[in-house]
Amino acid sequence: MLFGFSTSGNSGNVVQAVEQAKQKGCYTVGFAGKQGGKLATSADSCLVVPGEQTERIQEVHITFVHILCELVERALLSIQD
Repeated sequence: MLFGFSTSGNSGNVVQAVEQAKQKGCYTVGFAGKQGGKLATSADSCLVVPGEQTERIQEVHITFVHILCELVERALLSIQD
């Protein structure tokens, strides 16, 4: 699995990394802002934060990463029980 972050959704290196990962069979998840840009259509799934302020977009991305980590941790802990 590959996670790609681009506030604009159009960062060329991030979009290219997503496309390369997909060619290798990885599932890709994009984190984008504004309208989602090229990342929204390149990634298998994409969380688009519909905003224009870079700081707010990045704060939402960070919050979702924390939530994702919490969910993974809970799932792993339930496997150990």
